[in-house]
Amino acid sequence: MLLQNFAMPILALPRWAKRFVVLALDTALCVLTVWLAYYLRLGELVALSGNAFWAAVTSVGIALPIFVVSGLYRAIFRYSGWPALLAVARAVGVYGLLYASVFTAIGVAGVPRTVGIIQPILLLLFVGASRALARIWLGEQYHSILRHASRPKVLIYGAGKTGRQLAVAMTNSHEMQVAGFLDDDDRLHGHVLNGQHIYNPADLDSLASTLNISDVLLAMPSLSRRRRNEILGQIRVAKVAVRTLPSVTDLAQGKVSISDLRELDIDDLLGREPVMPNHILLAMNVHNKVVMVTGAGGSIGSELCRQIVSVGPSKLLLIEQSEFALYGIHQELVEKLAGHDVVLVPLLASVQDNERMREIMSTWHPHTVYHAAAYKHVPLVEHNPAAGVKNNVLGTLLTALAATENGVSDFVLVSTDKAVRPTNIMGASKRLAEMTLQAIAATNPGTKFSMVRFGNVLGSSGSVVPKFRQQIRDGGPITLTHPEIVRYFMTIPEASQLVIQAGAMAKGGDVFVLDMGQSVKIMDLAHRMIELSGLTLKNEQNPEGDIEIAITGLRPGEKLYEELLIGDNAKPTPHPRIMKAHEEFLSWEELEPKLNALEMALNINDVGVIRRMMEGLVVGYMPNNEIVDWVYLEQEAETQTHSFAL
Repeated sequence: MLLQNFAMPILALPRWAKRFVVLALDTALCVLTVWLAYYLRLGELVALSGNAFWAAVTSVGIALPIFVVSGLYRAIFRYSGWPALLAVARAVGVYGLLYASVFTAIGVAGVPRTVGIIQPILLLLFVGASRALARIWLGEQYHSILRHASRPKVLIYGAGKTGRQLAVAMTNSHEMQVAGFLDDDDRLHGHVLNGQHIYNPADLDSLASTLNISDVLLAMPSLSRRRRNEILGQIRVAKVAVRTLPSVTDLAQGKVSISDLRELDIDDLLGREPVMPNHILLAMNVHNKVVMVTGAGGSIGSELCRQIVSVGPSKLLLIEQSEFALYGIHQELVEKLAGHDVVLVPLLASVQDNERMREIMSTWHPHTVYHAAAYKHVPLVEHNPAAGVKNNVLGTLLTALAATENGVSDFVLVSTDKAVRPTNIMGASKRLAEMTLQAIAATNPGTKFSMVRFGNVLGSSGSVVPKFRQQIRDGGPITLTHPEIVRYFMTIPEASQLVIQAGAMAKGGDVFVLDMGQSVKIMDLAHRMIELSGLTLKNEQNPEGDIEIAITGLRPGEKLYEELLIGDNAKPTPHPRIMKAHEEFLSWEELEPKLNALEMALNINDVGVIRRMMEGLVVGYMPNNEIVDWVYLEQEAETQTHSFAL
């Protein structure tokens, strides 16, 4: 530690001073090695006086000019390697020839001739060792200084307790260094806290350039969403990246570490204030009950499972056809429930397997079923329409019928805003699934069927936010299908909580619609993500920007705008974020034969018939593209090829 402290002032010296230090060192080594040569020759210590003194002076007089001419003092010793040591050997070799010529070949009275041989050898060892030591000692320290100096400089927004804890945690960080605090309290501006200046947030734009700031760390976890968005607006102007800390709840232990820092929360990008859940509604159909979730490994299904186990069911049945997804959510819940008495039952099953669904429900007789299993990726379902309709419509029908036969009290379908005036197979299939449950509900009052319709969820598989974030990390471009495309967004936890609460309010056949807040223009979302990453948009006006946005064109079945209601007849419910819609549907007597006919078309994959039947069944379904089913397209291509051949 002492050597490390001593190295810092040496490295801070100007170059001329460092050269003077090395000259002085080499002078001392010349004198020392003459004295040691006398000792090795005579076997006793002698004073450097008389002829011995002149032997030392001659050594200095010959060595230093040779070392200067050889360029030994132009080398940066902390970078010294074998080339530098070879240069030392050559310089000392020339020196040794001259010194030995004087004191060994010619001879000087009172100076043993062997001194002329021993001293150059000792000088080579000592000078070489001094250079090697400089490389090991100063080089390591210098690289350490460089590593610390090259760390990104950050400002901590918030000089409160959390901000101070974060600054302390970052004291020895190799990732970034704190350059000061920002705080809204003008009484603190200009003061120093723990050695760091507190600045006015209004000056961030100039501070970013003068202090070379790369990131701003938001250390105010108790801020309202509205105020946080105002701060983000200020930061966007400065073109610095933003990282944030979790909420106060997540930081309940009272200690803040660097590992708590994360990229900007997706709900920060959403720009809406979350509503606290109604815990009575959350518990009504879950607490101490057997609950079943289909599609348990998906984005919504897995979050439903997390929310459900936190309420305390007696048993949770996890239904999933993907082995990998089922394993993942089951292991996560097992770890989360360590020490709790909730029974988890992971079941590999497809909702299209009639016998399997009946077997499961007749074995455990669940009280509540949350049906989240669905194919929901619009372009994929458009290219595989029969598979999409089978899973989304027939899978829902079979699961619902099994529920009525086995005394399920509540059945909740997770639906989508794409079911409203759909332009794609996915949306049309989800609307037909809604209609199926509405029809069954009218004839089976023993099970309360309900549907919960909402828009996109941030962070789900296929969501634009993680996709854009990865594209920004890769240096762009961000791919956008259309500059005017607009979507509603909600976080997965909020959507899942609202699904559970809506289901608890069901009377039978209800279509609930979640309040998604303001719609978001995806182009604006992309701009915000670029700016809050500390980067700039690359376009015609700014050709030197960092990230470009590339327009790729609308995909099959994709709409510019999504809607949540077919009509304008939504009614409020006791929950401020949940509305109830009145949607027309066919009776079960009228719908059942049409579903049977649809199933026959699905089994032979007659895509044209399937599409026409969906158009007849789903009011408002207007496909916006030609048939793009992969099998149909391939068969059409083969037919045309065969026709040309004939």
